[in-house]
Amino acid sequence: MNYNKSMVTEFFLLGFEHLESLKILLFCVFLLIYILTLLGNVLIILLVSVSHRLKTPMYLFLRNLSLCEIIFTTNIVPKMLEVLMKGGSAISFLGCAIQLYFFGSAGIAECLLLTAMSYDRYLAICKPLHYSTLMNFKRHLYLVACSWTGAIILPGISISMIGGLEFCGSNVVDHFFCDLAPVLELSCSDTSAVEFEVFAQTIPVFVFTFIYIVITYIKILTAIFKIPSTTGRQKAFSTCSSHLIVVCTYYGTMISLYVTPSNRQSVKLNKTLSLLYSVVTPLLNPIVYSLRNQEIRKALSSLMSNNL
Repeated sequence: MNYNKSMVTEFFLLGFEHLESLKILLFCVFLLIYILTLLGNVLIILLVSVSHRLKTPMYLFLRNLSLCEIIFTTNIVPKMLEVLMKGGSAISFLGCAIQLYFFGSAGIAECLLLTAMSYDRYLAICKPLHYSTLMNFKRHLYLVACSWTGAIILPGISISMIGGLEFCGSNVVDHFFCDLAPVLELSCSDTSAVEFEVFAQTIPVFVFTFIYIVITYIKILTAIFKIPSTTGRQKAFSTCSSHLIVVCTYYGTMISLYVTPSNRQSVKLNKTLSLLYSVVTPLLNPIVYSLRNQEIRKALSSLMSNNL
């Protein structure tokens, strides 16, 4: 990055001005959620790594998704807790760039991994006789590698372009973390190139993956409804219901967040949706998969009994 162009050496995260009277309560709640998120996702990574019954592609994808959630929430929540308790906090230009990078990287990885998981469920339900051939370990490894490669490379392009911008006015970011839009608002350079680059990434990474997942689940649900027995339909749906819940929550929150009008009246709503997206959603992954998946519960019981 070219820091010589920048007159601003740090940003000030404004945080939650309107919730100052609740900061202690919110700090305790968010800290608890963060701890539970870490414990839940680490537990899933541990279970998939040590349990032989969870060595199928679906759970190997889930292990990567849990790693993604840990990176995402750790990138935002610790600094957010500081911002909350202090009523705002400074973050260096480099720190802001790092936060922006990992925010984008984890978001891209989650989109691509959820898409790979929908493809896995499509093969398992719509092409069960060919599943083991089509979704072998090599195919799984290829999809995971592509997801993380895209997540590592694509945000770096955006951050390198942001590093070339000039910031010579206000340094106050009206948010609890370095989100792209409020940071670009502070630049006194022309940000159209950065905005176009981010938009060009959004189409394949977010829009196309969302469309693919929708089409995939239409085919999955169509195949499930064709199963003659009620028990068979329930069993088939249970294999993809956890993933479907996570997809609906993740994309639903993202769509709500980025279709919000960019005016001053929407700042509080934007922060609230960002809070849901960055703090609550990462906790959903281990909860949904732990409560709704018998194999996860069996692996956990087996792990606990072996350690007693």
